[in-house]
Amino acid sequence: MATEIRIPKLGFSMESGILAEWLVPDGSDVSEGQDIYALENDKSTQEVESPASGKLKIIVSETGEEYPVGELIGIIE
Repeated sequence: MATEIRIPKLGFSMESGILAEWLVPDGSDVSEGQDIYALENDKSTQEVESPASGKLKIIVSETGEEYPVGELIGIIE
């Protein structure tokens, strides 16, 4: 079963975030809890952990772009 990776709401008023970079390449095996991408919001950058273990499929590869909270950016299969 695939697990969706979506832009999380990291703050009360957060409505969007900038995908700063993927920390692992597309197709990589990742472990639950492993940092997989960096997200910028409100002048800070946070690394976001994988919600599951499996193979990472990146859907949104354009870094430096702003995406709304809830936007699907990847899948772990």
